[in-house]
Amino acid sequence: MKRNLALCGGTPVRSKPFPVKWPVIGQEERSNLLEVFESGKWWYGERVAEFERKYAAFQDAKYGVSCANGTVALEMALLACGIGAGDEVIVPPYTFMATASAVMKVNAIPVFADIDLNTANLDVQATARAITSKTKAIIPVHFSGLPVDMDAFQALARKHKLRLIEDACHSWGSQWKGKGTGALGDCGVFSFQMSKNITAGEGGILLTDNEEIADAARSYSNCGRIKGKAFYEHYLLGSNLRMTELQAAILLGQLTRLKAQTIKREKSAALLDRGLVDIPGITLMKGDPRATRRSYHMYMFRFRPEKWGGISRETFLKALKAEGVAANPGYPIPLYKNPLFQKSGTGPRLCPRSCPYYGKETDYTKVCCPNAEQICKEICWVMHAELLAGPADVRDIIKAVAKIWEYRNELNDV
Repeated sequence: MKRNLALCGGTPVRSKPFPVKWPVIGQEERSNLLEVFESGKWWYGERVAEFERKYAAFQDAKYGVSCANGTVALEMALLACGIGAGDEVIVPPYTFMATASAVMKVNAIPVFADIDLNTANLDVQATARAITSKTKAIIPVHFSGLPVDMDAFQALARKHKLRLIEDACHSWGSQWKGKGTGALGDCGVFSFQMSKNITAGEGGILLTDNEEIADAARSYSNCGRIKGKAFYEHYLLGSNLRMTELQAAILLGQLTRLKAQTIKREKSAALLDRGLVDIPGITLMKGDPRATRRSYHMYMFRFRPEKWGGISRETFLKALKAEGVAANPGYPIPLYKNPLFQKSGTGPRLCPRSCPYYGKETDYTKVCCPNAEQICKEICWVMHAELLAGPADVRDIIKAVAKIWEYRNELNDV
């Protein structure tokens, strides 16, 4: 019997890899690095200050404070916003662990509120229900580069006098109503880790329009020093979170092409939307017209196994890979189901396991966010490097999904 699907012995849609390898590098990075290298000035100087200034301007923020990575940027943001022992901070359960672990690092309590099934972003109504007298901040994640409903979150934060800290680690170049993410709330943070849309291998930055928050973040990142004071005077219990001149040199090169890459990813995502929307069993994620630019750290869609005759998402992804298209299932479980938050977690007894300032116990084994759990079972990610390919390559993604749907019965034997 003739088989059509590549997983079953047929000819794949494409036999060559996607043309764009990540990271994309050019003469800008090479020239910047060589200049810094030969100068001998590798430490926290002119290039760092230049990148902070240019990246803040790119995101429409007044102040930028760089640091070693996005994880410590979150910790720095919490400290700069006055979050401390026993405070509750509302976070989404569908995100990288740092969104919640940073809260624990400042001895505060992560409280999980469910996401919107249509966007994978933190749900405003679920957040409102999670607010208590101990809540001091909200950390929404602009997941996959789609800004959360900042109008609603700003109103909610004002109503309850809460800090609003954007986890913008997927949203370099994204805009909400014409203004870049990062300084839409009290402050926001970005990561430049290797997989990100702008990278120096590692690195992070905090953006804000609030000078007081910027100054506090700078002090926490630079050993507790404050501007205008002597170098060996330390005023806060800070740490060494500084970015190097070499990292800044790479990022300055990366920044020169970030806008063009963002626009290209948007066009590729629009092409995928048009091509996938009518394929049964594939549910597209919703956008928001107020998001006037979107970074697309990944393109996401939901695979609905009940529409595919019970074929699992994992089998679908294997079939897609065999057709020459890479996609992955994203986070396998909501964040609260990780051992760190379950009773099986090990290590120092930080909040919330042991916090004398909290006054109550938190049992994450009892937490259930149904939308997050469903997303973990259904979502498929196509990563941002594929979105930098040409239209013909992007159409191959559509062809592969359509082909698998057409010959889905072949998968019953896999």
